[in-house]
Amino acid sequence: MSVQDLTNAIISGINAGGEQFLEGTLAAVLPILWLVLIGLHLGRPYILTMIDRFTLRLGADLLWLIYVALRDLLIVSGVIMSFMFFFPDVIMTDALPITGGLAAVALFAVLLVKLTGDPDHSLRDFRRTTVLLGLGALLYFIPYVLGVQASFSFSPLLVTNTNPGLAVVLAYVSLALLAVMGAFAIGYALKTGGRAEAREMASNN
Repeated sequence: MSVQDLTNAIISGINAGGEQFLEGTLAAVLPILWLVLIGLHLGRPYILTMIDRFTLRLGADLLWLIYVALRDLLIVSGVIMSFMFFFPDVIMTDALPITGGLAAVALFAVLLVKLTGDPDHSLRDFRRTTVLLGLGALLYFIPYVLGVQASFSFSPLLVTNTNPGLAVVLAYVSLALLAVMGAFAIGYALKTGGRAEAREMASNN
């Protein structure tokens, strides 16, 4: 083996190891992120109660700002971290929840609802985000708990690298849904500037 071949082998090994480490880290962090997201969403009434107890308006505004910023930042982070479910080579190599891509689509749909509406002030939009978060959590945790973490007879069907055919199909379906919603979000933002009231004014005119 020449020096160049040895160098290429070392570089390839480092790259493969780094990729595996990153994917493993994301797979380990995503369940925690989903739990935190559900907790923050369900904890909204508690935050509102705490805000009412503040005697200083500044303190109440800061608490609400921190809550909203943390919640929305985690939603965006969850979508970005879930992009590994859209790459066939990743899902065929790693043991991941087979419907993780669909869970990411549900999470992106939450962002779409926030773009086109106001879940913090509209009961209808709040119910939509609740349903989407619940659906996304089920799509992620059912195959994660019963497939990745368990050893039932049907567990291989719920894991990407032991059911690669279905995993790749779901990845492409999820990617297509994400592309459609992304195109709609871009069109909406260009038309209204991302402001729901601008859309309402345009429809009234």
